[in-house]
Amino acid sequence: MRAPISVIIPTLNAQSHLPKLLASLFEGIDAGLIREVIVSDGGSSDKTCETAFEAGCHIVQAKRGRGGQIREGIIQSGGIWYLILHADAELSKGWSDGFGKYLSDESIARYFRLRFSNPTLVARVTGAWANVRSYYLGLPYGDQGLLISMELLNSVNGYSSISLMEDIEMAGRLKGRLEMLPLALLTDAQRYEKNGWLLQGVQNIWRLMRYTLGVSPDTLAKDYEDPKL
Repeated sequence: MRAPISVIIPTLNAQSHLPKLLASLFEGIDAGLIREVIVSDGGSSDKTCETAFEAGCHIVQAKRGRGGQIREGIIQSGGIWYLILHADAELSKGWSDGFGKYLSDESIARYFRLRFSNPTLVARVTGAWANVRSYYLGLPYGDQGLLISMELLNSVNGYSSISLMEDIEMAGRLKGRLEMLPLALLTDAQRYEKNGWLLQGVQNIWRLMRYTLGVSPDTLAKDYEDPKL
C-alpha cells in the first residue's frame, strides 16, 4: 500500500526557505506517510525549481497566485490526503511520530500550532494570538498548514483559483470541521521583522476586514506585495 499523503507547496522565489522545509519532510517519507512532495511554482526567477528537483520533488508550473497554485498541485497529485504547507515553514523534529492517527477521520481537517523562528517575546505573543484566533474563530492562516483528506476537500469543491486569501476562503467552507494539531509548525518571521511586528499585525487584520467586506483577492494581493497601510 502506497503512502497516503501528498505534500503540496506553492512557491514563488522560495530558494532560501525551501531546503529547511524539505529536510523536515524526510522523516514523513521514512515513516511511510508521504508518497510525494509537489512544488507548485508560480514563476520563480531564482533556483526554487532546481532546489526542489534536486530534492526529488515533482515540479508543477502554475499561474501565480497561491489558491490556483495549490489547486494545480492537488490536481497533479496521487494521494488520498493532502498536506499543504508554505515554503517558509518547517515541521518540528519528531512530527511524524504517531501522525498516522490523524488520518483516521476523513471528515476533519487539521492545522498546526504556529510558532515563529524569531525567539523574542513579541514573536511568542504574536504566535500565541494566531493560535487563539484559529482555535476560537476557526480561522487558521495558510502559514499554519492544512491536513485535509481528498474526500473532504472534494465535498467543499476544492481550492479556489484566487491570488490571496485562499486560506481564509477555505477555512470558511470548513467551518466546524477544523481541529488544531498538538504539533508546532515553525514559520519564518522575515515579513514581521522587516515591517515591524505591530504594523504587520495591523496590516493582516486590515486585509482580513477588507476581504470580508468584499475587496477582491487580486487587489489584496497587490497590497500584500506593496502595503499602503
